[in-house]
Amino acid sequence: MNDVGGVDRGLERGQDDAARMAELYEELAHHARLYYDEDAPEIPDAEYDALVRELAELERAHPDRVRPDSPTRRVGGTVLEGFEKVRHERPMLSLDNVFSAGELSSFLERIRGDVPEDDWTFTCEMKIDGLAVSLLYEDGRFVRGATRGDGRVGEDVTENLRTLRTLPMRLKGAPAGRVEVRGEVLMTWDRFNALNERREELGEPPFANPRNAAAGTMRQLDSRIVAERGLDAFLYYLVDAPSLGVTRQGDALEWLAERGLPIQPAWRRCASLAEAEAFIVEWQERRFSLPYVTDGAVVKLDDLTLWDGLGATAHAPRWAVAYKYPPEEARTRILSIDVSVGRTGALTPVANLEPVRLAGTVVQRAGLHNEDEIRRKDVRVGDVVRVRKAAEIIPEVVAVEKECRTGAERPFEMPERCPACGSEAVRLPDEAVLRCPNRASCPAQLKEGLRYFASRAGLDIRGLGERLAEQLIDSGRVKTLSDVYDLPEEDWASLDRMGEKSARNLMGALEASKDRPLSALIAALGIRFVGRRVAELLAERFGSMDALSAASEAEIADVEGVGPVIASSVEAFFRDEANLALVERLRERGLNFSSGDAAGHEGTELEGKSFVFTGELSSMKRAEAEALVRAHGGSASGSVSSKTSFLVAGAGGGSKRRRAEELGVPIVSEEDFLRMIGGSAPA
Repeated sequence: MNDVGGVDRGLERGQDDAARMAELYEELAHHARLYYDEDAPEIPDAEYDALVRELAELERAHPDRVRPDSPTRRVGGTVLEGFEKVRHERPMLSLDNVFSAGELSSFLERIRGDVPEDDWTFTCEMKIDGLAVSLLYEDGRFVRGATRGDGRVGEDVTENLRTLRTLPMRLKGAPAGRVEVRGEVLMTWDRFNALNERREELGEPPFANPRNAAAGTMRQLDSRIVAERGLDAFLYYLVDAPSLGVTRQGDALEWLAERGLPIQPAWRRCASLAEAEAFIVEWQERRFSLPYVTDGAVVKLDDLTLWDGLGATAHAPRWAVAYKYPPEEARTRILSIDVSVGRTGALTPVANLEPVRLAGTVVQRAGLHNEDEIRRKDVRVGDVVRVRKAAEIIPEVVAVEKECRTGAERPFEMPERCPACGSEAVRLPDEAVLRCPNRASCPAQLKEGLRYFASRAGLDIRGLGERLAEQLIDSGRVKTLSDVYDLPEEDWASLDRMGEKSARNLMGALEASKDRPLSALIAALGIRFVGRRVAELLAERFGSMDALSAASEAEIADVEGVGPVIASSVEAFFRDEANLALVERLRERGLNFSSGDAAGHEGTELEGKSFVFTGELSSMKRAEAEALVRAHGGSASGSVSSKTSFLVAGAGGGSKRRRAEELGVPIVSEEDFLRMIGGSAPA
C-alpha cells in the first residue's frame, strides 16, 4: 500500500508539474510578445526572470516534457561538437552590385524585354551588413536554422538562432506545413561597442566591425556565448510566397511582420525608377541614424510572380540588385599630430583635424597607424587630407592632397622617447610600432594597466575604474600597481566622487582581490597576449607564480593553447627586473600566488592526467566537471590530442569520441570519472 501511495503521489506531482509547465510556457510567451513585439511589458524583468528559473527547474525534473520553443533555450547552454551541413532546397544567392544611377538603369535595361516598363514597381530596402541565414518553421514552430554557406550548402546553427530573443520560436497565425524565411543576423552598434570593450578588458583582439562580430558569434559552438552577445535579426524574404497567397515583396514584408518576425523599418514601396532613386539618395546620409550597419540599398521588383520567369545567374537573381554606397570621405586639414601611449606601450600617432562631418558624426581626430604609414603617405602637419571611416567606424587619413601644399607644412617625426615618461622608445623586430619599454612606472601605461588590473578580466576590484585610476596616477599616490594596497582609507575617501562609505567598500574589494585565483592575478599583470583564457592555461600548467616566472620559453610554449608568440612575451615579462620587483611586492601584500590556494584542491588523485569531456553529463555541467579535474590535481582541455589521458563521454558525444578512438585515448563513462575522484556514480 505504501508503494502504491508513493506512486500515486508521484503521478500527482508529475501531473501538477506538467500543468504548471504548460502555464509557464503560455505566460512567458505572452510576456515575451509584449516586451519584444509591442514594447509594452506588464511585469518587471526580475519577475520574468523568476518565471524562467521556475520553468528551468521543472524542465530539469521532466526533460521529456521540454518544448523545442522553450524560453529557457534563449540563454543558450548547448555546446556542439561541430556544425552539421544543411543543403538548401532553393539556393541562397547573393546580389549583384551597382555603384551609380547609370549602372542601376543598365540593370533594368537588361530585363526590359522580359518585364514591360509598366510593371517596373519596386520594393526598396536598406542592405543589412550581416550574416545571411535561413529559418524553417513547421506548423508555425521553429525547427531549423542554417547559414548561407556557399549558397547550396550551409551550416546548421539552430541552437544559436534559438538564443536570439527577437526571433519568435512560434509564428502568429502561421499556416500549416513548412514555411521558410530568410534574412540577416546582425549586431547593433551598441552591442558591438560593448562587446569590444569586454574583449579588450580580457586581452582579446577586438572585432573589426559589426558584421565580423555577428558572423564570428554565430559560428560559436557554445550557444551560451551567442546568448550573451545579444544578436538581432531582420527577415526580408518569404520563400515560395505566391503559394501562401502573397504576390508582392512589400506584402511579403508585411506578412513576415504580422507573424511576429522582425523586419527592418527602412523600406518603401516605389512606383517608379525615379522613386527608387529618390529612396537611395535619401538614405545615403540618413542611414547613419540607424542603430545597425547598412552599406547600400536593395532594389527589388515588387511583383513576385515575375521572379521565377526572370531567373538568376550562377550567383545572383535577375530581379534584384544592390546599390552600394561609396565609402564616405571628407576633406579637412591636419592641425597637429599627437602620440598616444597604450596599455602595452605602443606609441600611436593621431592627427588632430579641423572638425569635419563624416558618416553622420563630427570627426576631429584620425588615426595615422604608425611611423611607416606616415612616411609612405608623406603626411605633414598643415596638410589638406582626405579622411574616411574604416568600415564606417574608425576615422583614418586616406591620402594627402599634395597639390594644396603652400610650403608651410611641417614634416612629422615620431619621438625618440616616450611622451609620457621619457623612456627611450624601442622598435622590436618584425613590428611596425614604437614602444615604451617602461611598463612598471610609465604613467600612460600605468593608468591603462591599473584600470585593467582592477577590471573583471583581472582581479575584479569593484569601484576602481578609469576615473579613479587617473586620479591616483596624476596625484602621485600610485607609482606602481602594488601601491593601491598601501593607501589608507582616508586617501581613498579624499578622491573626487568618493566618500567614507565608498572608500570602505573599495578597501573591502581590495582585500577580497587577494583571494582571487592565480589565473586572475596572471591576467591582471597585463602581459602582452595573455588574456583570461591563456592565464587559466598557465595557472593550470605551472600551479604557482614562482613556477611560471622560472619557466623557460620552451616550457611555456609546450602548454597546449599557448604557442611560441605568447611564450616569448611571457618569458620576456618575467625576465624584466622591474616586473619581477612588482610581482614580489604583490606577494608581500598577500595576493594569492598558488593555484592550490585558490582552487582548494581536495587531493592529487588526478595529478599528471589530462581530461577531455564530450556529450552531455547527467550529474553536472561540463564546466563543473572540468573544475573537479583541476581540484584533484589534473588538467582539462577542450580538444583531444595524443597527450589526452582520458575522454569522458556523456550522452551525444560525436567527433571527440572518433578522434579519441583514432589516437587510442581511453574512453570512460561519467560514472568511471566520478569513481576516479572518489565520488559516487549518479543514481
